[in-house]
Amino acid sequence: MTEQIITAQTVSLDVDAGADPAAVITTLADTLAAAGRTTDPADLARAALEREAKSATGLPGGIAIPHARTASVTTASLAMARLSRQVDFGAPDGPADLVFLIAAPEGGAAAHMKVLSSLARSLVRPDFVASLRAAENDERIIELVTEAIDPDAKKTATTPPAAPMAPATDTPVTARTPTQNRPHIVAITACPTGIAHTYMAADALRYAADRADVDFAVETQGSSATTPFDPEVIANADAVIFATDIGVKGKGRFHGKPVIASGVKRAINEPDAMIAEAVAAGRNPDAARVTDDGGTEGAETGASSGVGLGARTRQAHMTGVSYMIPFVAAGGLLIALGFLLAGYEIANSTLDSAGSLNDAVYIALNNSVWDLPSGGLLQYLGAVSFAIGSGVMGLAVPVLAGYISFAIADRPGIAPGFVAGIVSLSVGASFIGALIGGLIAGAACLWISRLPVPQWARGLMPVVVIPLFGSMIVGGLLYMVLGKPLAWLTEQMNSGLESMSGGSAVVLGVVLGLMMCFDLGGPVNKTAYLFATAGIADAATAGPAQFQIMAAVMCAGMVPPLALALATVLRPGLFTEPERENGKAAWLLGASFISEGAIPFAAVDPFRVIPSMMAGGALSGALIMAFGVELRAPHGGIFVFFAMNNWVLFLVALVAGTVLSAVAVTAAKQFGRTREVAAADLEAVAA
Repeated sequence: MTEQIITAQTVSLDVDAGADPAAVITTLADTLAAAGRTTDPADLARAALEREAKSATGLPGGIAIPHARTASVTTASLAMARLSRQVDFGAPDGPADLVFLIAAPEGGAAAHMKVLSSLARSLVRPDFVASLRAAENDERIIELVTEAIDPDAKKTATTPPAAPMAPATDTPVTARTPTQNRPHIVAITACPTGIAHTYMAADALRYAADRADVDFAVETQGSSATTPFDPEVIANADAVIFATDIGVKGKGRFHGKPVIASGVKRAINEPDAMIAEAVAAGRNPDAARVTDDGGTEGAETGASSGVGLGARTRQAHMTGVSYMIPFVAAGGLLIALGFLLAGYEIANSTLDSAGSLNDAVYIALNNSVWDLPSGGLLQYLGAVSFAIGSGVMGLAVPVLAGYISFAIADRPGIAPGFVAGIVSLSVGASFIGALIGGLIAGAACLWISRLPVPQWARGLMPVVVIPLFGSMIVGGLLYMVLGKPLAWLTEQMNSGLESMSGGSAVVLGVVLGLMMCFDLGGPVNKTAYLFATAGIADAATAGPAQFQIMAAVMCAGMVPPLALALATVLRPGLFTEPERENGKAAWLLGASFISEGAIPFAAVDPFRVIPSMMAGGALSGALIMAFGVELRAPHGGIFVFFAMNNWVLFLVALVAGTVLSAVAVTAAKQFGRTREVAAADLEAVAA
């Protein structure tokens, strides 16, 4: 190691660092700043808290490992606190007294990532944790941690013998001779950050397999380079464990194998149970199942146990929406740019020898920069922009259906999902058809993948058999059975929107505003956004009602970051230093329609922040609908004012909602300030 990853400056023993995770993380980030390991402790604390909001980092045994990767970290570092007052980091067995803040630089070298993962792996060893609690000074802590992250470090006589553990680096996983009568289990572990939980889950499962006398191999898909399994290792496996919080890379390699799947935290908390389930699944494939992190499913066997149908459907829809949004944003902004350059009349219909085309496509196909149309260069550029945008927007429905199917059936489901989207467009079912067709395609492909087939046919399943028959099933159902009912439903929805006026439109604006501010980029927020973009994506049905809905959604979504930025200026004393720093960035995030800019505030203080934001979002949405403001672009915030029919009234609605939310959150914090701020005030008085 060229530079120590932990020093006396970054170790705090038997300290009271605060009453909750935010206070502890902020304290540890400040120690790294004092040691010259980060240029912006507020940014580091924010990144760690955002990670904490996604999934708690508490582990069994009184340990917590908050972690983050951010550009403000100058070198891979550890800050450790042994707490005199335990703090709840969400572990299943209670609060933590040993907290490691793992800080990695953005784009950090693989060696740094491996060093950090080595510590995470050591924390599943009881002897190592006991040594940390018994350490009498900073030097002993540094010695223990250094030996854990550097296997070649010289061991002192007082160091307890370490339990056998895998090397910190990801060595190639190759085939080995099967042991007679022993089960053979393989596992994939992966967490969003790829620094800690990925490797802790791997080692927890490895130790559990040793205890159960099971042959075991694991592929860690973390931030370090991933070394895939040798195909023979997979071929010899009786069952597979997926302990992941993100998608599995190369999931198709395990086709035909029984699978036990959960989040990484269950693999850390209940490794023995997962190994036992995998062994049982290898003997009886019907025992394979998917579970939540807690592993609290009711049934012991059966494919239906585990995550509920509603949760899995929601996850699939969110996957489809996340892949669709870039197409809608890019296509919509290109269309809006076309309007800016060539005027709204560019979308009018005309006829040429090839049939019915809109003006933009006709001009783009029949002119060039050397042979400009009658409207000149701007009209030509606007026509090209509109034509490209229309083509991109035309992909939105197939992409939505394709990746809904992908979320259910992995790569073999993509082609049938795209077929579902294309057929939905052809029968007039649009986005509703894509939402339902994508689910049908994914379910059909998953069912086909589970059919027993000879060994020689398994290689054909994901590339030929599943896509072929999945496409036939979903395409046939949409054309012959579901197409007309879904097209009728789409038409009725569009007619209902067009008929909305006055009070009913205002109520819709309130509902959309509440949804946009409820979870700040989560499923409810994305549902409202999809509803709006679906309306303007279909050029054949888009009209004033759809454009007003898009304006209401965008305006309400801009409110939370702007309101919190304003509140930190009006009453900075009610916010912690990291929150005040986040407030500076929230101005631009809010202006750009990035609702997620409010997440750092909501993660720390949700019960005061979220209701306040919802109040302002509801007001903005209602005013937009009452004013009749229309927006033809699906993204961009203040940078797409040119795509609005009245940007002045849009600003009025935005300012009204922002001020209301800022006043509401200020009032809420005034009569119940966060514990971090109160602690900071007490420290200032003592000083």
